[in-house]
Amino acid sequence: MKQDLARAEVFCAAFGLRLPILLAPMAGACPPVLSAAVANAGGLGACGALLMQPQAIADWAEKFRAASNGRFQMNLWVPDPPPRRDEANEAALREFLGQWGPAVPPEAGNATPPDFTAQCEAIFTARPTAISSMMGLFPADFVARLKEEGIKWLATVTTVAEARAAAAAGADALIAQGAEAGGHRGAFAANEAESAAIGLFALLPAVCDAVDIPVIAAGGIADARTIAAALLLGASAVQIGTGFLRAPEAGIASGWADALATAQPEDTMLTRAFSGRTGRGLTTEYVLAAATPKAPPPAPYPVQRGLTQALRDAAMRNNDLSRMQAWAGQSARLAPARPAGEIAAMWWDEARQLLC
Repeated sequence: MKQDLARAEVFCAAFGLRLPILLAPMAGACPPVLSAAVANAGGLGACGALLMQPQAIADWAEKFRAASNGRFQMNLWVPDPPPRRDEANEAALREFLGQWGPAVPPEAGNATPPDFTAQCEAIFTARPTAISSMMGLFPADFVARLKEEGIKWLATVTTVAEARAAAAAGADALIAQGAEAGGHRGAFAANEAESAAIGLFALLPAVCDAVDIPVIAAGGIADARTIAAALLLGASAVQIGTGFLRAPEAGIASGWADALATAQPEDTMLTRAFSGRTGRGLTTEYVLAAATPKAPPPAPYPVQRGLTQALRDAAMRNNDLSRMQAWAGQSARLAPARPAGEIAAMWWDEARQLLC
């Protein structure tokens, strides 16, 4: 067991951390104050920059640094090809969504993410410790610039094949994301996010055996037991999202936070109903309705995200869990309602005791 702690210590030294706990970069749920709390405890803060314009990225980094001199990662999705549009299906979706929230205008599906190149430039200017990828591999020229700038690349992978490809492409470490994880799945191919939904305890040792770079475990980790188990299976560190969502610094809607406290693993499910990309969230009334044969199939990302924008906004304004995009991992009930820094320190102290 000492070798498991030694492996974690090597990782911490390489990333300038005091404990091998990374906050997951949850877009829309990683305010600077939450990341600063985790970083001040010795972990790695995070910013899910997917939906942020360049100025918002700069502002986030400035606020983080005002609250912490710790380390943080920023996360981007590798852009998808242009989506195939289906006017008839989108019309059916607008009608269906109008039954759950405000009327959806025809142009809602035209929404596009911020410019990827501009986001990359803003992130280089922000100079995080690491940039993490989802949904594929960064282009070779981008990776070369990361190396020149001394910024680590953390590549999210969901299969052994993806892990080997990311290691060969120059990733400094891999985030092995098990199917238990809340939020979007980082599968390279959107159509494989559900069919290749591998649990962490099968994925993690297989990835560790396949590559010779550090592996960070993600998915279903939300207490000392699961941290220790991940390290025993070969991980050098862990990445935790849902486990921090009930911390006051996360600032999520009370209906969402309260539901996490009682959610059993079977109270979550994979769904494309919010963004068009597969993610795991609480099994709410809207999610169940969208999964019935009578509901029109979700549009691809980012069309579906644009179509559901009004629904999601209304649910948050009204604290209405039944329609809310309430991402949650399968270990949600373990999330403590305590300050994030206390949580991180407590988890690592207890995990060390289990591993000694």
